[in-house]
Amino acid sequence: MNVEKEYIKLIFGLKLKQARTNKDLSLFGLAKITELSKSYLNEIEKGKKYPKTDKIILLAEKLDVSYDNMVSLKLDNNLAPIGEILKSGILKEIPLDLFGIQEADLIDIIANAPAKVNAFISTIIEIAQHYNLTRESFFLAALRSYQEAHNNYFEDLEEKVLLFCKAFHIDGHATISIDELSAILIEEYGYSIKEIVFSEQEELGDLRSIFVPKSKTLLLSVGIDDSQKAFILAKEIAYNFLEIKERLYTFSWIKFDNFDQVLNNFYASYFAGALLLPRQHLIDELNVFLSNSNPKPQEMVQLMGKFNVSPESFYQRLTNILPKDFQIKNLFFLRLSHEIGSDTYQIKKELHITNQQEPHANEMNEHYCRRWVSIKTIVESIKQKKEHFFDAQISRYENSNNEYLVFSSATPDPFKKNCLRSISVGILITPSIKKKFKFIEGDSVKKQLVGVTCETCSVQNCLERASPPIHLNQKLRNEKTDATVQKYMAKYS
Repeated sequence: MNVEKEYIKLIFGLKLKQARTNKDLSLFGLAKITELSKSYLNEIEKGKKYPKTDKIILLAEKLDVSYDNMVSLKLDNNLAPIGEILKSGILKEIPLDLFGIQEADLIDIIANAPAKVNAFISTIIEIAQHYNLTRESFFLAALRSYQEAHNNYFEDLEEKVLLFCKAFHIDGHATISIDELSAILIEEYGYSIKEIVFSEQEELGDLRSIFVPKSKTLLLSVGIDDSQKAFILAKEIAYNFLEIKERLYTFSWIKFDNFDQVLNNFYASYFAGALLLPRQHLIDELNVFLSNSNPKPQEMVQLMGKFNVSPESFYQRLTNILPKDFQIKNLFFLRLSHEIGSDTYQIKKELHITNQQEPHANEMNEHYCRRWVSIKTIVESIKQKKEHFFDAQISRYENSNNEYLVFSSATPDPFKKNCLRSISVGILITPSIKKKFKFIEGDSVKKQLVGVTCETCSVQNCLERASPPIHLNQKLRNEKTDATVQKYMAKYS
């Protein structure tokens, strides 16, 4: 999108429309007094055309505004937010076509209802400031929406992985080794791979890899485990095989310069996950697991162990496979983070397919339900001093009575010292899900009544509650007040 050129045309169109409406003139009326066609004026106001100097002088004269005011890019206060967002270049950074939005449609929307668009933009800006949302947060939210719109399954990337495996003669039912991944990068793509001690530099302590494009050198931290190393190598292969140029050079990321980097980082990660967790192999293993009427937690851990991946990569891959190959259309993915010794838990990553599910991130510093298995696995991991603690639970939400089968794994956070994180996938329980997961009706998975946050939870006598239900109590007080007001209105009407 050529924002600079379109910005100038759109701003002029907005100013012309504002000047015309200030004079209580219709397009027909303006056309009559200027002897310019109504269609021509309409295209100017919609930002599709920019008039020549003589036409601007004529319009300024008939509308009693100065020429300098008409050609100025400065907008009145009531339209300023529109100018700011257009001038910022944010629209240039986001590929609108990913969301089915055409440039012409967007300009028409803004031009046809500038006041309403301005109010909407002002609201978004205010919300972003209130919750301290960063540019990166906006990009990641846009990416998450893109993933959810596709049920987090991308056929073209799955096919690319199959093409890669065929080209490099890789067995889709065998675990690809670190040696093989390294050899492909070195021999096919001309990489040099070096392991260094990142922790010697305090600023690099949280990084696991750095790619130096000029020398094609991949620097790996000596502190990473095999699953992390395999993922980094597979991701580098993805960047090369997919011929991605606009990319990030560190893992984990430090910053995004534009939305293309966010999107390409996702593409490379998806490719890496699909390479390390081959689709058909995973489907076969999941079918064996699901056929068990009384599975043990250790069996899920063993299933994960058949692939050289971290629990997070395994759960992420489930969000690709379950909607596509098991027709499970309502599920969520959560990553919770917890610093040892604190009483806070933060949702650092989430994904919802197909609808917004019950557990979701809250930016108001509220306390997530301590009955979530996502939190319980972290607590038990600390208590039992386990590197990987797995558990499952059927969670019934008090406010909706919806039930979810939730799998959760807690492990040390590889990027932060003295921190743990849990990775969870929850599946909305329906009659068809009960047929697929035979053990749901049995006693092998414990059931638990849960809420979303303590502040909004109506569960009575909860021993795990971390905060009183202040928001719920306020809502109930308001409802009682409203009921009393209605009685008085009925009495005196």
